[in-house]
Amino acid sequence: MEVSTITAILDTTLAVVFTWVAYKTGQIIWKYTPYSYPNARIKAMEARLLSDQRILELSESRTLQNFVVNLEDSDYGPRLTSIENVNLRNVEMALELSLVDLLELMVKIMPKRVKGFFELLEESIDVRNISNVVKAKLNGLPAQDYIIPAGKMLPKVKAITEAKTMEEILVILEGTEYEEPLRKLLLKEITIQEFELDLYRNYYTKLFKYANSRKGEEKVILLEFVRMLIDERNISTILRAKMAGMSPENLKRLIIEGGSLSRATLDAMVNAEDHIMAMGELEGTKYGQVIRDVREELESGNLEAIERAIRRYRLTRMKELAQFYPLSVGVALTYILEREMEVRKLRAIAKLIVDGVKPEKIKELVGEVA
Repeated sequence: MEVSTITAILDTTLAVVFTWVAYKTGQIIWKYTPYSYPNARIKAMEARLLSDQRILELSESRTLQNFVVNLEDSDYGPRLTSIENVNLRNVEMALELSLVDLLELMVKIMPKRVKGFFELLEESIDVRNISNVVKAKLNGLPAQDYIIPAGKMLPKVKAITEAKTMEEILVILEGTEYEEPLRKLLLKEITIQEFELDLYRNYYTKLFKYANSRKGEEKVILLEFVRMLIDERNISTILRAKMAGMSPENLKRLIIEGGSLSRATLDAMVNAEDHIMAMGELEGTKYGQVIRDVREELESGNLEAIERAIRRYRLTRMKELAQFYPLSVGVALTYILEREMEVRKLRAIAKLIVDGVKPEKIKELVGEVA
C-alpha cells in the first residue's frame, strides 16, 4: 500500500475519532452544564432548611408574635415580617406565599428545557383558587377567605370572588380551560366533586404530557414525580370515598389516569367493600410498605396518615433520584418537596400555638403532621 493511501486512511480515522469525541463532549455539556448554577444555588438553600432542633425551639414560641420573630432570619423572614396584623390566617398565608416565591425562583433559574414544568407547577395555584372560590360560592361562604393572592389568573380569581352569581363567574372564565367544567356544573351534568376533579385532571394531564415530551433522565425523573402526584390523589380519593359510602360507579368517574398504579389495582380498590379492603389492594405495589407502616392508623379511620406517608415516600424517592442524577431536575424537585414539608410543620406549630397547646405537646405532635 502506498504511503499516501495509508496517510489518507489515518487522517480519515482521526477525523472520525475527533468527531465522535466532540459529539460526546457536546452531549455531556448540553446535558449537565445548564444544571451547574441552579443546583449549586439550591444546595446553598438546602443548608438553610430548618433543623429538627430549630423546629423544636419554634414549638416553644408560646405566642404567634414570638413565632414570627423567631423566623425572621430564615427564608420565611421576608414574607412573615411584612405582615401588618399578625394572626393565624396571615401567618399561614405568608408561609404559603413563600412556596409561591420558591416556584417563581425555579422558573427563573432552571434550564430552559425544563422551565415549563415549573411554570405548570405554578398553575396548581390557579386550580386551587378557582376550585375553592366555586365551592365557597355554592356553600354561601366568603370566597376571599379561600384564595391565595398569587397565580397567573389572579385578576380573574379576584373577579370571580366578587361575582354575585355563578353565571357571572362563567362569563369571567369564558375562553379559559375552566369554562367548560363550570358550564357542566351549572347544568347539573356533573357534581362539585367531579368539577374539582376535572380541573385537577386537566392539570395533571398537562404535567404528564410535558414530562413525557422530555428526553433521557429528565423524562425519567419528571414522569415519576407526576405519576406519584396522581397516585397520591387517586389513593386518597378512593379511601375517602369508601369511608363516605360512595358507590363504585360514581367513584370510577373520580379516578385520574396516568399514575403508576395499574388499572386492575385501581378497579380492585374501587370495587372493594370498604377502605380497609381497598387499602389491602395496594399490597404488592410500591406503596405496600407505606401502607403497612400506617395500617393501625388507617384501620382507626385516620386517612391523613396515609396521605402523610405517601408524601414522605415521594420525598424519599426523589432524594434517591437526585443522588443518582446529581446534575438533574431531581435536585430542584426534592428541595420543593422538602420546603413543602417544612411549611406543613410550621403551619401546624402556628395553629397549635394559637390553640393554646403547651410546648411539650406541640413537640410531640409536630412530627406527625408533615
